[in-house]
Amino acid sequence: MRTNTAVLVGFFCCAAALLGSAVIAEDAYRYFTWTVTYGTAYPLGVPQQVILINGQFPGPSLDCVTNDNIILDVINLLDEPFLLTWNGIKQRKNSWQDGVLGTNCPIPPKSNYTYKFQAKDQIGTFTYFPSTALHRAAGGFGALYVRQRSVIPVPYDLPTGEMSLLIGDWYKAGHKSLRQTLDSGKTLPFPDGLLINGMPQFTTFTGDQGKTFLFRISNVGLSLSFNFRIQGHKMKLVEIEGSHTIQSLYDSLDIHVGQSYSVLVTLDQPPKDYYIIATSRFTKTVLTATATLHYSNSNSPVSGPIPAAPALNYHWSMLQARTFRWNLTANAARPNPQGSYRYGNITRSRSLYFASSAPLINNKQRFAVNGVSFDLPNTPLKLADYFNIPGVFTWDGIPTVPNNGPVILGTPVIRANLHEFIEIIFQNTENTMQSWHLDGYDFWVVGYGSGQWIPKKRKSYNLVDAVARHTVQVYPNGWSAILVSLDNQGMWNVRSAMWGRQYLGQQLYIRVWTSEKSFANEYDIPRNALFCGKAIGHHS
Repeated sequence: MRTNTAVLVGFFCCAAALLGSAVIAEDAYRYFTWTVTYGTAYPLGVPQQVILINGQFPGPSLDCVTNDNIILDVINLLDEPFLLTWNGIKQRKNSWQDGVLGTNCPIPPKSNYTYKFQAKDQIGTFTYFPSTALHRAAGGFGALYVRQRSVIPVPYDLPTGEMSLLIGDWYKAGHKSLRQTLDSGKTLPFPDGLLINGMPQFTTFTGDQGKTFLFRISNVGLSLSFNFRIQGHKMKLVEIEGSHTIQSLYDSLDIHVGQSYSVLVTLDQPPKDYYIIATSRFTKTVLTATATLHYSNSNSPVSGPIPAAPALNYHWSMLQARTFRWNLTANAARPNPQGSYRYGNITRSRSLYFASSAPLINNKQRFAVNGVSFDLPNTPLKLADYFNIPGVFTWDGIPTVPNNGPVILGTPVIRANLHEFIEIIFQNTENTMQSWHLDGYDFWVVGYGSGQWIPKKRKSYNLVDAVARHTVQVYPNGWSAILVSLDNQGMWNVRSAMWGRQYLGQQLYIRVWTSEKSFANEYDIPRNALFCGKAIGHHS
């Protein structure tokens, strides 16, 4: 199990030594072996079965440097097939390693698979989690950090140390029970609690007065947004999902499912202990998880009421989201500024307008996009495409604008050409928060709004310094618009980051392709590729 203490001071001495050895030769190789098992933990005070990686819940942090080659052997000792996906890692030219059921066969029980991928041209805070069978509700998730190469400075002074905060909603019911709930045609119940690093009242983080620390905060939950704050302290936002931001100060931050933020916190208050708080947002029943920020010279425990979150206000949250801006002068993972690619001057080749819905099909709850609820086949779409296996999916089997026709089950793949520049509008037709993720890319979040999106809303887009990220929230009965350059060939998942919705059909795939066969565009099928469904009998 994860230890109950985390000491800040001195972390970076060790990290710097590791980084120093890693950057002597570029594109180093890092080898990992992860064994996935069941174990018993007490996240909410009662014993329950959780998924451990190398005996840890949450799983170990995967720490690497930009362009490192990751060789990670996953040994599955569960009683079910298992996959990990690398949330926010672009998998350049390599959707073979994306770790979702549209691109990979799951690892059979008592078997293994070795992922081979590169954290190419990225710096930032990401996560990994299981993508199969609602395993995410049992654990198996962890932090994934891509640090800068020695030749790339980050736009802030090196902090004294750093914190990892994996925060999300949690159920006392096991993942198999929750899966039965979804399979029976019901939605997931309201969660039982919030966890910070696997506990509702987490450890004490210790630091020296006057020093500055980096807090990496990720929402690893299934369904709920949360508000994050530190009693008596301002947070300087410096990075969102691989993008360095304009460094503004915040009292609290709304963080939605699947998203990651990095903030700098200076211990500039009187020496005592302070609450670190996460509370669920936009819920009638408010769930709370806390940790403690402990000044090393403190003799006073935490005291006073837990500071309140902002009022239950979607408009406040949307206004905050609009304040997040790309730092156009900060270096990206390559030695050129983030703003050197002027996305606002690119002519879009087409627009995709995706509207969510929550229909009943055969009296069972499903979720859909533009009238199609995704029906997951037992053959990965990537393999079916590669081997020309018919009957697995339907090309362009989904309208690219919302329609009011009957909702159907389908397995749609939208065809797109390599290097297209497209607009995607996510329309939320329901009175609940939503969150959307695109594998293989980051994208510019150019607009949020209420009501129905119409073309004249483009006049409000931020075409200069919108943050590039991989997961975008969509407010109730509202819309969010993104621009994305389809420069990464492969089969890529567009999905709800809220896992019950994804499980019941709120997802689809986009195949980005060119007829030019070249390893400069896409790597070949891995020699160790797993085969399942109709792909059995084919050979790499």
